[in-house]
Amino acid sequence: MTVIRVLLVDDQPLFRRGVRMLIDSQPDLTVVGEASDGEEAVTAATEHSPDVVLMDIRMPRVDGIAGTAGIVAAAGDAGRRAPRVIVLTTFDLDDAALRAIRAGASGFLLKDAEPEFLLAAIRAVHGGHAVVAPGAIADLLTHVDARPALPTDVAAARDAALTALSPRERQIFGAIAEGLSNAEIAEREFVSEATVKSHVGRILAKLSLRDRVQVVLYAHDNGLLPRR
Repeated sequence: MTVIRVLLVDDQPLFRRGVRMLIDSQPDLTVVGEASDGEEAVTAATEHSPDVVLMDIRMPRVDGIAGTAGIVAAAGDAGRRAPRVIVLTTFDLDDAALRAIRAGASGFLLKDAEPEFLLAAIRAVHGGHAVVAPGAIADLLTHVDARPALPTDVAAARDAALTALSPRERQIFGAIAEGLSNAEIAEREFVSEATVKSHVGRILAKLSLRDRVQVVLYAHDNGLLPRR
């Protein structure tokens, strides 16, 4: 059985202790280290090589956004695969959570999430999935779509970036960018969820993206979000 190695990053020792007890109660999960801010997190990630990092966003000294970016950069410099980062926040999707996702996080959770959901999220990101539910992706779309639109002269570059996708993959790409789940895409395109999952995997590989949240951000950055 594969045991998922988890690093806890939070400035509150009591919170870390409670999460550690929860994680260590699971046979397939284990806490390999702790840190109290983003700077310590980078050092601990290098030392312990976790699979998943639970990263608080708001911490004194160095916050979780800088910590996430540092972990991703350090792994890249060392030629290693970066651990998956789940950022933890006390607020629903806000600008800090969005910036953490842009820095390399695979999603976000509220700190008051149900224990079972937290455990499922750890397993999900370890499996290569994002931990932002379709409803939260809709909120993400609202945040990024509020930013200034890209100039029209990016159209040629935008089209070139998508030439690697087949016509069907472009349809799936657009549906992901709208915030649709695999089940919703399958219903719209009259295919099975397994087929959608295969298309999503190929899209991520061709565009060098980690997960469907990164697809939404990619679509925004290239002027491909559906107009509202």
